[in-house]
Amino acid sequence: MKKILVLIYGALAYLVFLVAFIYAIGFVGNMFVPKTIDSVGDLPLPKAFFINVILLSVFAIQHSLMARPSFKKWFTSFVNPAIERSTYILLSSLALILIYWQWQPMTSVVWNVENEIIALILTALFFLGWVIVLLSTFMINHFELFGLAQIYNNLKNKKTPNPKFQTNYFYKLVRHPIMLGFIIAFWATPTMTVGHLMFTLVTTLYILIAVKYLEEKDLQKSIGEKYLTYQKEVPMIVPFTKIKKRIG
Repeated sequence: MKKILVLIYGALAYLVFLVAFIYAIGFVGNMFVPKTIDSVGDLPLPKAFFINVILLSVFAIQHSLMARPSFKKWFTSFVNPAIERSTYILLSSLALILIYWQWQPMTSVVWNVENEIIALILTALFFLGWVIVLLSTFMINHFELFGLAQIYNNLKNKKTPNPKFQTNYFYKLVRHPIMLGFIIAFWATPTMTVGHLMFTLVTTLYILIAVKYLEEKDLQKSIGEKYLTYQKEVPMIVPFTKIKKRIG
């Protein structure tokens, strides 16, 4: 019965993630969903800005804290390790949903691209960013990344092995293609409002700081020399910014 409950919990967590991920595309892109980043708002700018900073901070703190090895070790000391990743995914998704729900639009326009061709290119880049995010998860292990492999192995009485260090496809160009995809998707817009710009600046800054000073250090400790070599050869976020040294 416990294994079935773990399976149901993990499946529901993944379903919530899918909803949050799909909604994010419409939210940032101002399309398809009831409330977007630029929906009509009526709060004064300072108050809207303050609320939005709090919302983004909640996501950043939860996302960073629960991803640390020390937290995982503490959490799995009293909770089935099979649901650790699912719990992380669930709470991250709920933090995103809180942003969608309580986001206070700031709709003053920073730039508006009127040229149809350039606007079309920016829209194409927006969708390309999301495609990069999704494809990048499958280039490592999508089902392990989102907790499904762990709950399946728990059902089959198997131990989930430690994640393999892989440098497939996009990972040969940058060390963090998922984050590159998000940055592209957030910045590529024909119409940039104050609210959208604030969201993009804060999330971009968070990505760069969290990756460089938290995730990279964790990867160095867990993988060791292989990752140090990988860092020297492959750029962190921006492709083609490192040139391999010639031998001989």
